[in-house]
Amino acid sequence: MLFESPDKFVFRHIGPRPSDLEPMLEAVGASSLDALIDEAVPADIRLSAALDLPEAESEHEYLSHLRETGAKNKIFRSYIGLGYHDTITPSVILRNVVENPGWYTPYTPYQAEIAQGRLESLLNFQTMVADLTGMDVANASLLDEPTAAAEAMTLLHRSSKKKNANVFVVSDRVFPHTMDVLRSRAEPLGIELRLGDVESVGLSDDVYGMYLQSPDDHGEVRDLTSLIARAHGAGVLVAVGTDLLACAICVPPGEMGADVVIGNSQRLGVPLGYGGPHAAFFATRNDYVRQAPGRLIGVSQDAAAQKAYRMALATREQHIRREKATSNICTAQALLANVAAMYGVFHGPEGLRRIAQRVHDITRLVDGELKALGFAQSNGAYFDTLRVDVGSAKTWESIRGAALERGINFRYPAPGVIGISINETVDRHDAADIVAAFAEGAGKRGSGPKRDRSASASHDPESLPDVLGALARASAYMQHPVFNSHHSETEMMRYIRSLERKDIGLDTSMIPLGSCTMKLNAASEMLPITWPEFSKLHPFIPA
Repeated sequence: MLFESPDKFVFRHIGPRPSDLEPMLEAVGASSLDALIDEAVPADIRLSAALDLPEAESEHEYLSHLRETGAKNKIFRSYIGLGYHDTITPSVILRNVVENPGWYTPYTPYQAEIAQGRLESLLNFQTMVADLTGMDVANASLLDEPTAAAEAMTLLHRSSKKKNANVFVVSDRVFPHTMDVLRSRAEPLGIELRLGDVESVGLSDDVYGMYLQSPDDHGEVRDLTSLIARAHGAGVLVAVGTDLLACAICVPPGEMGADVVIGNSQRLGVPLGYGGPHAAFFATRNDYVRQAPGRLIGVSQDAAAQKAYRMALATREQHIRREKATSNICTAQALLANVAAMYGVFHGPEGLRRIAQRVHDITRLVDGELKALGFAQSNGAYFDTLRVDVGSAKTWESIRGAALERGINFRYPAPGVIGISINETVDRHDAADIVAAFAEGAGKRGSGPKRDRSASASHDPESLPDVLGALARASAYMQHPVFNSHHSETEMMRYIRSLERKDIGLDTSMIPLGSCTMKLNAASEMLPITWPEFSKLHPFIPA
């Protein structure tokens, strides 16, 4: 055919050519490919008819087609929150980690001998998480935040000294998707969930654990110290869901007495991606480290004082303990945990603090502007999220319409209530558009956003009301030299490449273990994950 592409994907991506087929069949003792399939694949799981598939596209045609498909998505600015926030992936990390087969083909570090670079980076992730949350130890990531919350629920159950207790108290301010997974995981384990206002809930003898959220579903940051102390006094263990960036300027749950702290590391440089994949974090006290899910990276030192990284406590994994295991070795997001770790290395503690403080200051600024328009905001202490009561349903709908016209998605948790979560991508024009949508919806300003009127240009953060007070963090974190040494692009690039050279990936050889998914994806299949048409979509945007 004249217009058929001569560059076939199958020949680029699958190594053997037709001429290789005969010697391969001879080597395995099969007369034909059909005979081999008949021998290898049971007949009762095979389809009787051929699949009705269209003609294959070339890689160029596929990418063009996907561009057209992606263009149908509306890339709005989403201020919805709930653990998902737009972020800025530093280009040095995007190019040298996310788009680098030296990192993405060997992402799972099964074999320590050929994964020293990845293991060092995952140790950085653990150290960053433990420091930010104020806990003793963290694992090397889990699948997602709701899964991590479910793992916390089961860890506290295994660790409780109240052996006959089976009630897990859950705050009514928990994220809704986290609550869904807690329900699913609790039912087969015989755990009873008790949802309610944790400040007033009774801690009877049948309660073994409690799950709190701060910042919570409303966006409120709370001092949990007395509540956790009351729980501990009743023999109840406590897990807290939190936000790593918030922990850069807010008192972390670990300093309030939490036994487990979990959350999502997505906003540390990992694109939204319509909900995932993202790496969850799980931190706990040393008392419970042997019950912790997932994998933990440890450091060994030989007689010559040379360090080596390894997966510690590996006897917990399923291939050894089977039904007694606390997790599967694959229940992690190693590549994305490494992206978040590199974000922490690149920015360092001061950089993270500046990013967090800017997010918080813009949030306070928007709060002040909305109050000046007459809107009430219900969160007392907050980090990045406002919960605004706009009054009538008519005003609510008008603001929603004005926001959509400006390409903005807010959260609408209840009639008359609007949630706004600020992220690190927000600039003065975005802040002006947010305020203008409320003003227009309430009929208090002209229909066009006055971009030059952004409060970020006319207010000093020092003049804004202090909404954190005693909840402002005073303790240091991320003091290790690795977080304070690689802040220029050149230094960061060299550090990333130095770790990469310690590993074996598909870019250097065949990989015996540890890349069950990524090595099967061609570059053309991976490329679109970085396109904004897919990467900048919040999971809770309107369909």
